Amino acid sequence: MPSQSEKAQTMRDLHQGSETFLIPGPWDVASARVFESLGFQALATTSGGLAYSLGKLDGEVTLEEKVVHCRALAEATQIPITADLENGYFHHPEGVAETIRRISETGVVGGSIEDWSGEGIYDFNHAVERIEAAVEAARSLDFPFAVIGRCENLLRKQNDMDDTIRRLQAYEAAGVDVLFAPGLRTVEEVKAVVDEINTPLSVVAMSPDLSVAKLAEAGARRVSIGGAMAMAAYAALIEGALEMKKQGTFDWMKKLSSENAIEPLLT
Repeated sequence: MPSQSEKAQTMRDLHQGSETFLIPGPWDVASARVFESLGFQALATTSGGLAYSLGKLDGEVTLEEKVVHCRALAEATQIPITADLENGYFHHPEGVAETIRRISETGVVGGSIEDWSGEGIYDFNHAVERIEAAVEAARSLDFPFAVIGRCENLLRKQNDMDDTIRRLQAYEAAGVDVLFAPGLRTVEEVKAVVDEINTPLSVVAMSPDLSVAKLAEAGARRVSIGGAMAMAAYAALIEGALEMKKQGTFDWMKKLSSENAIEPLLT
């Protein structure tokens, strides 16, 4: 099993390398081990996927639950993991710093901090102070914990590209390792952001019309899927359950095959 420092260095090399990489989102230990078995180089937890697995809505998971989740995934896998830390579970910078320190003890090697809470987008200066606190806490560790500065404007339907770029540039100046603005939906939007920053950009694939190749050409360094695959898994569950309930049939079993058997991937 690689050490946490070795995993962190692997993640840093991926972020600083010249090739775009795909980083899927596990929602439990089994999904994490499946992704690893299939050859993915790194993982990024999904707040929504974790919440659904606990029977909660996205945004309802506590810091304690996230700590348990991150430790379980880190201990079950040999590849580096960054964590979706939502807004850092605190509004004030000191709390965000403490979240970074606590998560760093679980075995994961990075985490994203949003500039949004359930009450809206944080004031610009306050948002920057929170990111600065996260970076300072990460730099106090004895391994390169990756801080991902995340601007929520576009995802929260505040379609202000100028403010999005302004915030990303401020997070870059604060020293983050990766920038992230979920809600970029076209290669043109991705390129518009990449042209204004120097820090690696993470992009979440939000449309089947996108591809890793297209996003790489636009300048994205890493491509994630958020909770989309967790939702796809639950969609298959709901579809099969509805068929059984409404029709009393089991046609959903036809989709099962040796090619998608999970047991070989867990050995």
